[in-house]
Amino acid sequence: MNDDVLRRIAEALERLAPPPPAVPDLSVADGFVWHPERGELAPVARIARVALGLLQGIEAQKDILLENTRRFAAGLPANNAMLWGARGMGKSSLVKAVHEAVNAEAPGRLALVEIHREDIRTLPALLNVLRPVERRCVVLCDDLSFEREDADYKALKSVLDGGIEGRPENVLFYATSNRRHLMPRDMIENERSSAINPAEAVEEKVSLSDRFGLWLGFHNSSQEVFFAMVEGYAAAFALPISPEALRAAAVEWSMTRGGRSGRVAWQFIQDIAGQLGMRLTR
Repeated sequence: MNDDVLRRIAEALERLAPPPPAVPDLSVADGFVWHPERGELAPVARIARVALGLLQGIEAQKDILLENTRRFAAGLPANNAMLWGARGMGKSSLVKAVHEAVNAEAPGRLALVEIHREDIRTLPALLNVLRPVERRCVVLCDDLSFEREDADYKALKSVLDGGIEGRPENVLFYATSNRRHLMPRDMIENERSSAINPAEAVEEKVSLSDRFGLWLGFHNSSQEVFFAMVEGYAAAFALPISPEALRAAAVEWSMTRGGRSGRVAWQFIQDIAGQLGMRLTR
């Protein structure tokens, strides 16, 4: 076979091969959303978040996640993190607030990339897109959990283990979940009862959460912490209401909602601000 034939074969193969993915420009925004069907990152003009100082009752979690993220931003070793526990206690808000705080210290250092739970199987593809990027990225999956017959957890397990390529040095993975082990208890029990080797079958699923270097637990707030939340919001937005009236209204609001949490506190503040004719602007 002569050189001309070989050249034409090579050119034909190049035409058939898909073009390499373009390196995304992450300098256009601080936040992005992953769209796997298009294989692209859509910039977010303004990230919806609460300032770090307004998150009350989670001081230890704030300190740990902030320090871990600072190390990552500085190019030092850092751990993937799972934030688990009670609903509405500020898990995803903390990730976004920490991202804002670190970027305030070192402008433009970090990009926050959100991947939706239903797209978690495409996480390896997202990492391949981010691998050649110079900017450091925190990938966030909010409300992560897996149901019966759901095999998507294997993609996440492969990423957390590193795989043959390893996790890109410029990427850190943070997830929030209401479940400590990401799997429902009945799924774990079913695996134990039906598997040939029950211990190994359960271990594969339960150990998924063990692959996160950081576990940060969030628990239901006490009344004093709930008061600290609403008073912190009221002070930050300069709402013209006395502490006594604010607390009395907050107690009534929490009773109608059947619980106390950061989310309930924020919803209460929005209601009070509306009654007072005030806009919530920082």
